[in-house]
Amino acid sequence: MAAPGALLVMGVSGSGKSTVGALLASELGWKFYDADDYHPEENRMKMRKGIPLNDQDRIPWLCNLHDILLRDVATGQHVVLACSALKKVYRDILIRGKDGAPRKCDEPGKEEKLAEVNLLVVHLNGSFEAISGRLLKRQGHFMPPELLQSQFDILEPPSAPENFIQISVDKNLSEIIATIMKVLK
Repeated sequence: MAAPGALLVMGVSGSGKSTVGALLASELGWKFYDADDYHPEENRMKMRKGIPLNDQDRIPWLCNLHDILLRDVATGQHVVLACSALKKVYRDILIRGKDGAPRKCDEPGKEEKLAEVNLLVVHLNGSFEAISGRLLKRQGHFMPPELLQSQFDILEPPSAPENFIQISVDKNLSEIIATIMKVLK
């Protein structure tokens, strides 16, 4: 498989996205972004209060992340992004931006090329019980364990025709990284 411009390490809170993403970026020599670092303060406050985010909260955040990916990939920089990206529409926004349609060009009869990111989705999946156990041990994060069920409720695991691989969180970190590296070779 040819290396994509960007890797999206996705999954519910506590699945290991940030840990896997940072280590993977280090191994590959790619730039790493943790989507949590780009949440506006209003989103963080909402989650701290135990209120799940809705599409209106997430879409501007995802559009910002798309712009960051597009900017880096356009300059030849490969990127690893750790982001929940729980719904297909969220992953589509990361790939194509909010509108996801070709822009009209000034020349009649021609359309501007769509600003799209070549993305491989790495879905870290696991049972509610396994991930809940991890979250209960985590400290200092704005996402409380009480919101985990809301993430499982809206999770749309990647499926064809998405470009994705799925890896169990039951594997150890080195096995997860090795699996991803093997797919990239």
